[in-house]
Formats: sequence, structure tokens, C-alpha cells
Amino acid sequence: MKIAVVASSYIPSNAANSIQVMKVCQALIQAGSTVELWVPEAFNQNLPDWPFLQTFYGIETEFPIHWVRENLRLRRYDFTWKVLREVRQWDADVVYTWMAQVAYLALLNHVPTALELHMLPTGKLGPWLLRRVVETHGRKLFLPITTALLEKLAQAHRIELPGESVQIAPMGSEPERYHSLPGAVECRARLNMPDQLTAAYTGHLYPGRGMELLVHLAKAFPSVQFLWIGGREPDVETWRDRIKTDGIKNILLTGFIPNAELPLYQAAADILLMPYGRNVGISGAGDTADVCSPMKLFDYLSAGRAILSSDLPVIREVLSEDNARFAQPDDPASWEIVLGRMIADEPLRAKLSANAKLDAERYSWLRRAQATVDYFESDVGK
Repeated sequence: MKIAVVASSYIPSNAANSIQVMKVCQALIQAGSTVELWVPEAFNQNLPDWPFLQTFYGIETEFPIHWVRENLRLRRYDFTWKVLREVRQWDADVVYTWMAQVAYLALLNHVPTALELHMLPTGKLGPWLLRRVVETHGRKLFLPITTALLEKLAQAHRIELPGESVQIAPMGSEPERYHSLPGAVECRARLNMPDQLTAAYTGHLYPGRGMELLVHLAKAFPSVQFLWIGGREPDVETWRDRIKTDGIKNILLTGFIPNAELPLYQAAADILLMPYGRNVGISGAGDTADVCSPMKLFDYLSAGRAILSSDLPVIREVLSEDNARFAQPDDPASWEIVLGRMIADEPLRAKLSANAKLDAERYSWLRRAQATVDYFESDVGK
């Protein structure tokens, strides 16, 4: 099966959507498909080579990438038309996209289409386009990342996705990248980190990610090493200055880490933290707290470490008391109590770690991609 993947993400970029696009492409290839990717070309972009992309994104499989110039004043409609012309010339069997306008026009051109949905459509045109995709005849598959998003589409916009054409598709895990890693103590030694109990956070430092709460916890537990993995350089410098001003000695900020190196840093932790607030910001968009499926969640499962997360209903679609512990969002006292219990209870951490590693297998990128490929290859998708 020839699958044309079309995304609005810039490649390369350390934005979560960019990383996810590359993981999806690799998984579709591993599921037996031939894949080519079409993305916008950033202004004055120097196109990267494959060795760089493989390290940057933590992928092994090479596939063709087409960078297409766009006019941002045309809101990517010029990009859409150019790409679909190339996709038809390539004779793709399926278009896989995150862009409703691409899905709509692909269906109008009788090309089977998978549309992955990460958030509610915005503005006046967003809901209209999604309704057109729903109503247009043709083979199609909708991939909302959470059940909460599926339900909110119906509640907020009265958009009912046809049940036979829906697969709930949370982000994916990569257990194989963590299998050969040693215990936390040896991982810390490899990274020249202090040999002390470590609680780590992975990701950007946007509003709603709980950074103020993590500062509070570092002050409350001075004997614990807090490891902040990732973040864009301006944000990292802002927090580094703040931490220095506050005289906090037990927070280590790594800055951006290439995805290929990420497992070692996460496995260096005894406890992995997801301190989301009740409002969660993402790059280029608004609040997603009610519908998100964070990639770090699945990395954490793969790492096989104890997880402490904000207790948001959408997070409970994946985590439970069997593989994690929960504290109230934006509530330092709640976090302090739960984290204190986890620090003091090594058997509990061991149990949560073992269960997390087992559950990671259920959410692999390959399993996710295989379900999509099977849909289009089966009578269900016809």
C-alpha cells in the first residue's frame, strides 16, 4: 500500500507535532506500507540529511520527504493544492493527514483518506471543513487521539463521526528503545549525574505544564534531584535564571535533547512527573487539557519508571492506580503529599514501574499504524 503522509509540521522541529509525524511515518513503513511525506518548506530552510533526522527524531527507517514551498497568506491552501497534485502523480493508495482541508480535497479526488484529530476544530472554517470530510463520500478513517475528543466534537460542534470509520488512536510508545537500558543508578552514572533519588519531567516549558509546581516540589524535597529534560532555549534560560535567583540547587535543566538520546535521560529517573494544569497550552494552539494525549505519557510507560501525574480525566484513559499515582492539578499541597509517599515507598515504585512497562506494549506506534493499514486493506475500509 502506498501511503502519502501530508502534514503542516515543519521538519525538522522539536515541536511535539513534528516528532509525532515522523514516528507515524516510520510505523506505517514497519506495518508494511510504502510511505512518502509532504511538509511545508520553512523560509530559507537548509534541508537536513538523513543521519541528522534519524538522531534528531530517534528513528531508524529512511523515507522520502518532499518539502513544498507555501505562501502563509494563503493559509496553506496553496500548499494543499500543490501536494495533492504530487500525490495524484505518485498514485497514492491512501492519504494520511492531520489537515482537514487536505482530507476533504483528497476525498473529492476519490483518494481514500485517514484524518488524525488532535484537538477541536477552530474558527468558522475548521468545523465546516470537518463536516465536509464527514459528509463526503469515499473510504475514510478518523483517528481522534482520545475518547474525550470524540465526545467533545459531538458536544461542542455537533459533529458525529461515523462509528464504523473511527479508531481511537492515542500517541504511541516505543518499548524497544528502552529494553536494553540498565537501572536508574547506572543510567545516572552514564550521564554523570549525582547518585540520588531523581524525579524527572520531560517536555516543553509552556504555561500549563506545571513548572511553578515543580519549583515548589524542589524546595519541599531538597534531597531529591529534579531533572527537567527538554524545552526551547529561551524558556530554558528564563527558568535557569529564576532557579538561580531562588537559590535552588537540586534542579538540573538539560535543554533540548535529541530524541534518540531521550530514553537514557528518562530511564535515569526513579519517578517521572506529568504536572499538567487544568489548562494546558501547546505550541501554536490553545488549551488542550480536556482532550490531550501527551507523547511523554507513553515514553514514561516505556521507560518502566513510577509515574506521578495530574489527575485529569483524559489521562485516566491510559493511566490508572495500577501503573501510576495521581495528584490534583495546580495543587502543590496534593503533589507534595503524593510525591512524599512515593519517595518513601520503594516497593510501590517498583510495582508501578513493572506495570508501566507491561502496559507500554499495548500502545506501540507499530500497533497503532497496523490498525490503520488493516482498516484500508480490509472490507471494513471499502
